[in-house]
Amino acid sequence: MRTWLLPGCLGLLLLAQNAAAGTLLVVGDSISAAFGLETRQGWVSLLAERLRSAAPQWQVVNASVSGDTSAGGLSRLPALLDTHRPELVVIELGGNDGLRGQPPAQLQQNLAAMIARSRKAGAEVLLLGMRLPPNYGARYTQAFEQVYVEVARQEQVALVPFFLDGVGGVRSLMQADGVHPTAAAQPILLENLWPTLQPLL
Repeated sequence: MRTWLLPGCLGLLLLAQNAAAGTLLVVGDSISAAFGLETRQGWVSLLAERLRSAAPQWQVVNASVSGDTSAGGLSRLPALLDTHRPELVVIELGGNDGLRGQPPAQLQQNLAAMIARSRKAGAEVLLLGMRLPPNYGARYTQAFEQVYVEVARQEQVALVPFFLDGVGGVRSLMQADGVHPTAAAQPILLENLWPTLQPLL
């Protein structure tokens, strides 16, 4: 009722702005938490900066935790959904599952559960796929990569098949640990997901 106390045009403008406001929630691991970098250098901060001009009605919440697994993300997700009530959830998890040799079937279960909970909360989902270095063995690395394809197909969500495309394995774009992208790689990561993300905004 208080809206009607505002001047007509201003009230309608504020209503339109509130109706258009949306929250994009990123649930990820160190790749999205800007490990080894200043927060402002990370791809999530670059995304927020781009959206300020390309889609200013969106705000970005980065709920990424270095070292997190898909199980950790799943356990954190309900509280995040309740707190932020996002319209769009970007899931960037699984790399730590693979590096620890956890079963791909468990990763698939966890990602599917995260998608289901996000949708139940009214959010669209974008899944960011990962791949493992070849030294983990062809059978395991193929099964790991296929998890993202299968989850996206079964749950019918948008997928970026390999989020680190053009970055992973490129020594000049990786930090000394060979796992985490450098600051120079962050704009590439943003461009890797942007064509798939943009239609969801």
